[in-house]
Amino acid sequence: MKLIIQIPCYNEEKTLPQTFSDLPRTIEGVDEIEVLVIDDGSTDGTVRVAHGLGVDHVVRLGKNRGLAAAFVAGLEEALMRGADIIANTDADNQYRGAEIELLLDPILAGRADIVVGDRGVMTVAEFSPLKRRLQQVGSRVVELFSGIRITDATSGFRAMSREAALRTIILSQYSYTLESLIQAGARRMAVEFVPISVNPHTRPSRLMRNIPHYLVNSAATMLRAYTMYRPLRVFLSIGALLILPGLVLGSRFLYFYFAGMGSGHIQSLILTAILLIVGFQVFLIGLLADLVSFNRRILEENLYRVRRMELESSRLSKKCK
Repeated sequence: MKLIIQIPCYNEEKTLPQTFSDLPRTIEGVDEIEVLVIDDGSTDGTVRVAHGLGVDHVVRLGKNRGLAAAFVAGLEEALMRGADIIANTDADNQYRGAEIELLLDPILAGRADIVVGDRGVMTVAEFSPLKRRLQQVGSRVVELFSGIRITDATSGFRAMSREAALRTIILSQYSYTLESLIQAGARRMAVEFVPISVNPHTRPSRLMRNIPHYLVNSAATMLRAYTMYRPLRVFLSIGALLILPGLVLGSRFLYFYFAGMGSGHIQSLILTAILLIVGFQVFLIGLLADLVSFNRRILEENLYRVRRMELESSRLSKKCK
């Protein structure tokens, strides 16, 4: 059983040594532990520090592509390196590396495909009351969208099995945390949350510049991911919101028409026609989007099989050498 701990980094020369030193060297049930650093276009000495620490693998993206891209690059590299389980932690030393074992237990026991560390966002002292509430509301929304119980949607301290990693496709350029959970729910993966503790913050969050920026990007990520996997439900809901007022206005017009007062309510008839026509068009778009979604599932399954074949081929070729 091989574990690869990946650490996405962007200008983390000061905090990376502390993060690395806290990582476990042995875990019961794991034969090999390797550390992978993904350098997301750092302009400081992050790569030099990583090599100096003796990390097993360093992947350089060349330019800053964002946290989601660094996370995906880490998964690809870890899979190529033969990881059976992939754990992810942040380079700012927010999470306690020694608790990675907590993430692995449900996977090793066969209960979960993905395990996420639950920080207990409502009790984190360094979070402002507004941030705590936003974190809680965000988790409830992701829970609604994914159909799985979620207590800390934005936690980056997580682990996943090889199969889960092979099926993970992240398209967001903002963050992987929300999209991956919605995707896991759509694919009926077993997701488990385990309580963890956190270290004092070493620097402000780079992902959350301010509250409006965070809300806009998080909402867009969740809506896009949910629409991607549940298009019919989304478009039927929008269509219903248009058709129902149209039916109400149409009923109102008919009432006045049969009462002999229809001539003064022609605007209601026009608005009724517009709402009904647009609503039915949205219904049709939903049907087409649902068909596209089926094609997407076929493509994702093909991609999964191709990934497996490539990795198996690569592993066999290395053995032959």
